[in-house]
Formats: sequence, C-alpha cells, structure tokens
Amino acid sequence: MQEECLICKAPLEYLVRDEEMECVICHKKEASKARCVNGHYVCSNCHTQGMDSIFGLCLSETSSDPVGILRRMMDLPFCHMHGPEHHVMVGAALLTAYKNAGGRLDLPDALQEMYRRGRAVPGGACGFWGACGAGISAGQFLAIATASTPLAREPWGLSNQMTARALDHIGRVGGPRCCKRDSWLAVLAAIDFVREHLGVEMARTIPVCSYHQQNNQCIGRRCPFSAASHKRPKVAFVCVHNSCRSQMAEALGRYLAADVFESWSAGTEPRCQIDPDAVRLMKQVHGIDLEQTQYSKPLSALPPIDIVVTMGCNVQCPSLPCAHREDWGLEDPSGKDDAAFLAVMAQIEEKVRDLKRRILAGEWGECTSALAASSAPASH
Repeated sequence: MQEECLICKAPLEYLVRDEEMECVICHKKEASKARCVNGHYVCSNCHTQGMDSIFGLCLSETSSDPVGILRRMMDLPFCHMHGPEHHVMVGAALLTAYKNAGGRLDLPDALQEMYRRGRAVPGGACGFWGACGAGISAGQFLAIATASTPLAREPWGLSNQMTARALDHIGRVGGPRCCKRDSWLAVLAAIDFVREHLGVEMARTIPVCSYHQQNNQCIGRRCPFSAASHKRPKVAFVCVHNSCRSQMAEALGRYLAADVFESWSAGTEPRCQIDPDAVRLMKQVHGIDLEQTQYSKPLSALPPIDIVVTMGCNVQCPSLPCAHREDWGLEDPSGKDDAAFLAVMAQIEEKVRDLKRRILAGEWGECTSALAASSAPASH
C-alpha cells in the first residue's frame, strides 16, 4: 500500500509559505508548509510517536553494521515510509554501530542526545532548507561521537565535512525525496568517512529496497538500491538425493522469494524422481506441483551459483564454488509420516523467508557487497 497522509492516505501537498495548521491528533496549532490534499495536518511529535522504541533496539544490538541496524528500525511499527523519524534513526544506527565497532562513547547518553537533536530537524527540510534531515543526522552523529562544540577545532570541522559528504551523496541521486534511500546514502557516506578520519571500521553492506510499493515518488532504476538494478543472486539448495528437502526449498524459494533470488536445487547422488510424499504435501499445503516444474539433477547441471545452502546431510561440494555457504540442519523426512514432512516443510518456509530478509537487508557481508557493488554509491 502506498503511504501518504497518516489519516486518510491521500497525497501530500507542500506549500510555498507557512500557514497555521492544527494537528488532527493532538490539536496543537503551529506553522507548517505540509498537509494532505484533504487538509489533514499531523505534527512531528504525533508523526514520530513510539520512536522511543529504537532505544531498546539499539541497546540490545551487537552488530557493527549500521545499514542492518537501520533496516531493523525501519521495520518497527512507528516508522512510516517518509517522516522526521528518519532524522533520529540515521544517527542512532550510526552511534550504535560505531560503539559496537570499537568507537568510544557512552551509548545510552549518546542516543538520548541524538534523539533531542534529530527531532529538532523538521519534516520537509530536504526541500525547504536544501539539507536533507538524514544527511544532517549523519553530521549530528559525528558531532556527538567526537564531542564537537561551536568552539571545537577538529571535531567542528569533521562534523561539517560529514554533513557535506552525506548531502553530496544524497543530492547527486536527485529528487524527489525518499526517506529510505536518503537514509541509506547518508549511512554509507558516514561509514566511509569514519573509517578515513576516525579509524573505526564499521561493517559496510548495500541494502536492496523492499519499500518501493509504499512510495508514490519512487525513482525506480535511478535509485542505487532498486531491486531492479541489482543482480539477483543464484541460490542452490543441495542434498544427497535431490528428491525431498532440496526440492521443497527450491519450490518455496521460487514461490516466496523470486523477486530477491533465483532458486535452484541439485544432489550429489540424485534419484530419478521426487519423493511422492513431498509432491503430495507441497500441492496440498502450498498449491505447488513439484512434478510440473522441477526434477532431480546433479551438481553439474547447475549454473554458476552465488549462495549454496546444504540441507543438513553433511554434503561436500568441492566442485561448486560460491560466495557464501551455509547449512540448514534439517531432518530428512523421507519415509516418515505426514507430521514429520509438514514440520520440515514449515522449517524450510521459515528459513527461505529469513534468507530473503537477509539478502534484502544486505546482511551477507562480502557476499552481498560483491553482488551489489555495481550499484553502490561512489565514495570520496
């Protein structure tokens, strides 16, 4: 669903000059340039209600990847497609990742300060101030991390350079605004800047956007995070016979995640047919006829593969190079009752959904970075 007005979902309009508006939620009156075409106005305080939930997330994080942390914030209920909450979230994700990567700061105090500063940047700053709030948030992060003040020398200079770097990344892509895109651009700029100037190495992953359907102004392939601009990694599900677990995984991968990765399967000693119980239950539960779309095949029948997933049978694939490999540790239900099959099928579905989430979130380290490098924003 495309998201605009929080009250009626109608498109927003932006005025040239401030007008006095009354928030339809708290009824506070204040000057603003933004409302929906039906006249609804929601103040920044009401728009960001529930944003305090990011503190619990940040304080429990152990990751040094600010893109992944930010993605988890974006999926919290309080976060909308666009809005001033992103002006806090960018800095909070960076402070958390910086601390976890070895940066020295008091994280609870730093997050409170980020909350106060980020909330002072209003929605629409990108268009009306010529300074996107996500880019400003990256500068605020560096100012907090380096204890900058108006009288400081090096921290003052670095903080302003950080803001300029982030805004340059954002401005080069061009408008209209997208709070998700601009937040990721600001974070990626900050990762590089901190490594260059502070010597702290935060993890750097490139996200693939899954929010475009909520954005009326999505710029499509022009966005560096557009799924259409990224190569879909090829995932091979491998077991010994390629007759049961790997076949169900391939089918569920095609069914649940075809927009994110290509699904294949193979076996080291493939059988001549797919397990009839797997065929019957996949058709019964998911409406997928394995015999119509799939067949057992050897490893040699696979194309070049990016990600290899073994099912849990200690399969060795020395002739199958890949960028990432993992084992799912699944019990083989062959020859067992329907309950055993259904339990494994449910596990596979959960793991396929998680694999999709991790690829979208860029949580594959060097694997995902390599796959998405062609679309990564250039660093200075």
